[in-house]
Amino acid sequence: MLASSVPPFLLLILLILVPADASVQWVELKGAPLSHLLLDPGAGRLYVGGVDHLYQLTSDLEVMSHVRTGPHLDSPDCLPPIIPQDCHSATPTHNHNKLLLLEAGQGAEPGSLIVCGSLYQGICDKRSLSNISHLIYQTSNPVDTQYVAANDPRVSTVAVVITTKNKQEGGGAGSVLRLMLVGRGYTSKGPGDIPPITTRRLYPVVPPRRAFSQEEELGKLVVGSYSEYNNHFVKAVAHGNHVYFLFSRRDMWHKKEYRTYASRLCTADRSFYSYVEVPLLCHGGYNLAQGAWLGNHSGKPALFVVMAAGQASTPVATSRSALCAYGMAELDAMLQKAQEVCYTEGGRGSDGKEEAYIEYAVSSKCLRLPKNSSGSEEPQSQTCSVLVRSDWSGHLYGSLTVDDGSAVSADLLLDESQKHLYVLTSNRLSRVPVASCERQTDCQTCLSLRDPYCGWCVLEGRCSRKHQCQRHQQPNHWLWSFEPTNQCVTVQSLQPANQSREEQTQVTLSVIQLPALTRAESLSCVFGLLPPQPAVVMGTSITCQSPAPELLPSMPTGSDHMILPVSLMFGHVTITTGNMTFYDCSAVSRLNQSSQCLSCVSSIWRCNWCPLDQLCTHNHSCPHQHIILNQRVRQSVCLLSILLPWKRSVCLHTFCFCGNVLTVHLSQVLPVSGPLEGGVLVTITGSNLGMRYEDVVGGVTVAGVQCLPQPEGYLISTRVVCELQPSGKQKEGPVLVTVGTTPPGRSMQTFTYQDPQLLDLVPDKGPVSGGTRLTIRGRQLLTGQTSDLSAFVGSQPCYIVDEVNDTQLECRTGPSNRTGGAPVRVFFGKAERTVPDVSFRYLDDPIITDAAPAESFYAGGRIIMVTGRNLDVVQQPIISVWVEPVEVQRVKRRRRLALLTAKQQLVFNSTMTTVSERCSVQSSSQMTCPSPTVSPDVKVKGIWFQLDNVRVHYESIKGKSFTYYPNPEFFPLNREAPDAPYRFKPGGVIAVEGLDLTRAMSRQEVTARLGDQQCQVKTLDSTHLYCEPPEHLQPVSPSLLLSVSQVFMGNLQVDLGLVQYDSDSLLSPVPLAAQIGLGAGAAVIILSVLVVILMYRRKSKQALRDYKKVLLQLETLEINVGDQCRKEFTDLMTEMMDLSSDVGGPGLPLLDYRTYAERVFFPGQQVAPLSRQLDLPESRRQTVEQGLQQLNNLLNNRLFLTRFIHTLEAQQGFSQRDRGYVASLLTMALHDKLEYFTEVMKSLLQDLVQQYVAKNPKLMLRRTETVVEKMLTNWMSICLYSFLKEVAGEPLYMLYRAIKYQVDKGPVDAVTGKAKRTLNDSHLLREDIDYCAMTLTVLVKNGVEVQPCPVKVLDTDTITQVKDKILDQVYRGAAFSQRPAADSLDLEWRSGQAGHLTLSDDDVTAVVQGRWKRLNTLQHYKVPDGATVALIPRSQSSGGVGVNQVFQTGEKTPMLEGEEEEGLRLWHLVKSSEDPEIPKHRKSSMRERERAKAIPEIYLTRLLSMKGTLQKFVDDVFVAILSTKRPPPIAVRFFFDFLDDMAEKHGIDDPETVHIWKTNSLPLRFWVNILKNPQFVLDVQVTDSIDAVLSVIAQTFIDSCTTSEHKVGRDSPVNKLLYAREIPRYKQLVERYYSDIHSAASGCYQEMNSTLTELSGSFASEMNNLVALHELYKYINKYYDQVIMSLEEDSSGQKMQLAYRLQQVAALVENKVTDL
Repeated sequence: MLASSVPPFLLLILLILVPADASVQWVELKGAPLSHLLLDPGAGRLYVGGVDHLYQLTSDLEVMSHVRTGPHLDSPDCLPPIIPQDCHSATPTHNHNKLLLLEAGQGAEPGSLIVCGSLYQGICDKRSLSNISHLIYQTSNPVDTQYVAANDPRVSTVAVVITTKNKQEGGGAGSVLRLMLVGRGYTSKGPGDIPPITTRRLYPVVPPRRAFSQEEELGKLVVGSYSEYNNHFVKAVAHGNHVYFLFSRRDMWHKKEYRTYASRLCTADRSFYSYVEVPLLCHGGYNLAQGAWLGNHSGKPALFVVMAAGQASTPVATSRSALCAYGMAELDAMLQKAQEVCYTEGGRGSDGKEEAYIEYAVSSKCLRLPKNSSGSEEPQSQTCSVLVRSDWSGHLYGSLTVDDGSAVSADLLLDESQKHLYVLTSNRLSRVPVASCERQTDCQTCLSLRDPYCGWCVLEGRCSRKHQCQRHQQPNHWLWSFEPTNQCVTVQSLQPANQSREEQTQVTLSVIQLPALTRAESLSCVFGLLPPQPAVVMGTSITCQSPAPELLPSMPTGSDHMILPVSLMFGHVTITTGNMTFYDCSAVSRLNQSSQCLSCVSSIWRCNWCPLDQLCTHNHSCPHQHIILNQRVRQSVCLLSILLPWKRSVCLHTFCFCGNVLTVHLSQVLPVSGPLEGGVLVTITGSNLGMRYEDVVGGVTVAGVQCLPQPEGYLISTRVVCELQPSGKQKEGPVLVTVGTTPPGRSMQTFTYQDPQLLDLVPDKGPVSGGTRLTIRGRQLLTGQTSDLSAFVGSQPCYIVDEVNDTQLECRTGPSNRTGGAPVRVFFGKAERTVPDVSFRYLDDPIITDAAPAESFYAGGRIIMVTGRNLDVVQQPIISVWVEPVEVQRVKRRRRLALLTAKQQLVFNSTMTTVSERCSVQSSSQMTCPSPTVSPDVKVKGIWFQLDNVRVHYESIKGKSFTYYPNPEFFPLNREAPDAPYRFKPGGVIAVEGLDLTRAMSRQEVTARLGDQQCQVKTLDSTHLYCEPPEHLQPVSPSLLLSVSQVFMGNLQVDLGLVQYDSDSLLSPVPLAAQIGLGAGAAVIILSVLVVILMYRRKSKQALRDYKKVLLQLETLEINVGDQCRKEFTDLMTEMMDLSSDVGGPGLPLLDYRTYAERVFFPGQQVAPLSRQLDLPESRRQTVEQGLQQLNNLLNNRLFLTRFIHTLEAQQGFSQRDRGYVASLLTMALHDKLEYFTEVMKSLLQDLVQQYVAKNPKLMLRRTETVVEKMLTNWMSICLYSFLKEVAGEPLYMLYRAIKYQVDKGPVDAVTGKAKRTLNDSHLLREDIDYCAMTLTVLVKNGVEVQPCPVKVLDTDTITQVKDKILDQVYRGAAFSQRPAADSLDLEWRSGQAGHLTLSDDDVTAVVQGRWKRLNTLQHYKVPDGATVALIPRSQSSGGVGVNQVFQTGEKTPMLEGEEEEGLRLWHLVKSSEDPEIPKHRKSSMRERERAKAIPEIYLTRLLSMKGTLQKFVDDVFVAILSTKRPPPIAVRFFFDFLDDMAEKHGIDDPETVHIWKTNSLPLRFWVNILKNPQFVLDVQVTDSIDAVLSVIAQTFIDSCTTSEHKVGRDSPVNKLLYAREIPRYKQLVERYYSDIHSAASGCYQEMNSTLTELSGSFASEMNNLVALHELYKYINKYYDQVIMSLEEDSSGQKMQLAYRLQQVAALVENKVTDL
């Protein structure tokens, strides 16, 4: 039986559609229809062949390599090579992949991929298995014996590679012959003499033999008529010593129907003598094979064939298909039988009928050979689908949709782990899991899946494969759906099935299929959510104790029972579940008040009635003996029944004893008071209160006043409800009830008629929406029951809250539909009272217009200032936070209990709670609210203000949400010794360190205290709080001044430790005795020393105070410009939002790789080697190229390359520029071998580390002084190009655009490049220029249509500046290189129909003053706002000279042309000589020095405003570069690992040194270059004014990467002052970036190598290899003798003959005469 184990062979038949399954992974490929799929099992690589395309993929479907194989000029009627003049029918023809085979390697020879297409008569190639783009073998002039595959896409071709001993060619004992057996159908065009089956040579190929050639001695299947025996080949497989071909063909001898055949051939049979074929039958009319797989079935080889039913007598397959399986042993026996019958019996069997015949019309006949075996009938198989059982039966257990409307290729492949199947469809390769057991969460769905791979692992509670279940070999532990006796563990019965919740009993579960446990293991029972109870297992019965009554959950409302799931648990795993019912007899009677007795005794539960105790109980005895048993209990019952004419026998609540008369008894009266007007209901309970309502009518009096009974409130014998009647005055008395003629029953309680009075109310106003809590004061307010009381404000109800007492009641007002006064009334039943002389005023609802700040930390207490209108209307405003507990345990429990069915799933309590704080109303327009304290363990879902009934959500006020942050963290003042006091010298500032101090707090909100005195907070940033303590503290003791330092932030109070004042008294004067002992000289010396010390201390204190003061001034200035920044930022973001839609798509103007590499490798060069061609005379070209190729081979020798570099660097004339140039040339030359380039670079860097370790390791990589440092720069640039493209490019572009937009909003001097809006004080336009913003209407031609386009400019802009702004707007989002140059266009001002004026920077109208000529502006031409202009092509006669612009690598530098012409100098906004310059000689005078240092506040304000506006974009760029939320680039991780290894190797344990290495290698070497020169990455123009801003940002990035503490003072440059507060935060980013990379798992070398291989292939074609080699040779030639000498001195170089090889290169490249 196969049911006991997983079936040995599974096959999915996937005909089908789009993957609805998330576990199906797929990749779209070009080349539809894809035809072949191949797996290299050793390397795990996949190969896919299609039309014109060939792919190499990883096992995870990532494309490694892609090759185009067509279309090419071809014709099936012509033989290759195709010459158009000779083949007129040749057209561009698609190349269909016909064969895709793996050829194993032989010895040192690597394996190859055999690829055959339909072009050129089906010739084949050999390609590298590791990189299919590398061709190993290809023939350019094939001969006719090399035509392999069918040249028709519709005709099939199959093949198999075999290896045999090479006996015929004189090979040695170990010599092998590798062949390819090919089966192909007949094609009508092209060579017609190719047999159906041929043998092709693969190895060895020794001339004159050719690869893939069909040679006479190798054998072929000879047939009479190729067209008559047109085989449609399906599969070729090798098994044992045979090769099998599977094909379909018309049976030419019998019924002329199409049949499927299997043929066999011995691998060693070169003459095809052993060839034999038999037809394959598959019952059900399936006659055409579609695909086949050789596998194992029950441990034996079997052939699995997908067969389809043919359409009538044609080879066209219908959609009706089946899977047929054939045992290989039976198939071989049948083939052997066919051979024997043919060759021994003339083709006839024992009965004389023909059983075998020679199919092909050849000159052969059946021979009589010795008979040596007997056979069986032709092998047959039943129709099967997916699961093939051991008895050859089949079962379809599932299907999966893969690709809509696309046929599945026959090449279905299992991966190496046998867990996934690769499925090839028309244009998609999919990876499908063989089984997905883990998706089934319970036993029923697992077994109903009927997946033979899956079964239910009982004790682990999961659906799994068999081997994944630990105890799968033990019975009942792993349940399989194909085992007939297997079914899920279920509770067959549960005794008792129901029981009273008041009792605790033994519960027995009868369970089937229970798995056996060891002695040490046990089961437990879990009732609902209660703790588990131990279970006793006896066979199939399990006994547990039911839960104690007090543990059971409360009964559901309105029900007398509940059903609890009873789960049988093994540890945390639920094995099975049953249900048990718990009932509550007291609830039975409570739910049926009118007939408690009857409902109790007639209940389905075992409930009994105790009449004397008025009790429904599960017990069989009552406290007072008498009991009425449940009607289901068949016992004699002793009770008194009275037959009444209108009812059946009724249960009485009392017994009638012999001769006694029924007595009325009153037990309780509610209420015991009522109003004089009556109208309230009085409830009287007792016994013997009549058998019907009529018995008590007219028989009830309350305090002597009749009370009218109400029929709806009457209960037989036990209750009377009557309505109180008016009394006219206050009185009291008992309640009397008379039933018939019996004496009246008298209550023990006294009832009082009262006259309640209302006196006043507070408050007297509230919002119209209601919610105000009114307090109404009065007397005797507790008249009647609370339910009789109701209050109204006007016509609106006021809902009573809390308990009412005799003197006051409280109610909450409801909403009103109008404002104004309304009387307040209270009803006592039907009696009405009104509050005299006071009315309640409904006023307009409060409105909140603003609430700030919008964030708090978890501790709360931060004051939120709320402004609005009518805020004082509210009695008690509240701020509330809606929080949801983060239940971590809930998730774990949900996983454990996921096996319960939907009805049995536990419902977790997800109700949310609120945290509130009271607000304080300051005025009608203002109130303050402290933020509520929130636990860090909860999630904040919302925050709102509750203003009585008015609820205002925070988000609705300004559209932004309120955010909670973790509490700020403070460090003790004395971090080294927290218990020791912090020593403080008066006059200084205390610096408190912490983290995230400003995230939800401002300086004004923080309070600091020393003891009971305040420490004035001066500055607060994210990591520091500076406060100035009082000069003097009250002394605690004469010698010691100690105080506790505390910081208060809202509710957060932090103790920072003790502070000790260093008292001046400690500096005691020199003792008198010492003074006398010392002479006057000693006194002078001591005084001098003291003076020096005091001056030093004073200077130190002064420096510290200056630092704090500068920070304080900066913060004050930033606060002052904050509003301006916010407005500017809003305008900028509006502009950026318009831009971001362009950037998301093709709008990001990234440079292509070639241009990027050119600008990074060769910055500043006019014509880089990448753009040049090899300038050689044609006569020398071939020789030189040969020499350069040999030089390339030499460069691939590591020893030569390192000696070459070291030799060049040792030469004095080899400048720093030369070093960089050679490094970039080497990068170009070795770009296609980046792995080798990386290894050489690492080797050179190791030499560099060795060199610097001996000197000062911190100086390594600081500059680019060596070849390897420039190589490192280039290497980083190559590896980070994709990171720039995908991650950092967009924020960098947005920063560039933001800078450009902001700079262009203010005046920019066209001559000096200075701007009013900048970050760079040296490029700040300090003069106060009057300017006005204008909007020009530009006419833009769009096709034939002219459209107006508004463009914003300034009236002070030069004409060239205007043209640039117009081009920026018109070509918005386009690359800078794609738009016309401003110099090629003229600006024409159009006014009216005929008014056209060409504007230019310089013309005859230009203003000349002395030797200064001013550039023309819009203001000069008096162009008005809204004027219409147009850009027209510049005419040759255009006289405008303008400021000449030179564009080089995207930069724009103003240059003055004709400056000295006629002695005139050009100027725009300021004259360059009048610019204030810092004196070169700083010691010239005190006045000049002070002027140089001075930062006028107005200028600093401008800089700060610009900085605040750009802050978000700067942050975005820094975060994109330094964030580890996404994995850092592999190159960075790899190189940082390398540096860590180098430090460890050389014993460098100083973290600062490694930090400096990393900073010098990545941020300062690469990122600063990109930040300063975005034109290296982006196709943009960087003007001088933009460059000035970028320089400040780049310098900030540099400062952020340094380890030294960043302090600023009075003498600090303005650019450093700007970002003084941000740099600590950026430093944290850098440190976290380095730390995260360091702590991440290393071992990325293999991944790095894969990346380098991919990069080598991707960009190698962009590099001009020969030009780089030729340039390198120039350096070899320059230092030829030194290089040769260096190579000859090296012993290894001598062995490799490196000098000799270089001489050969020299001879070829320049005919250099050498010693050769």
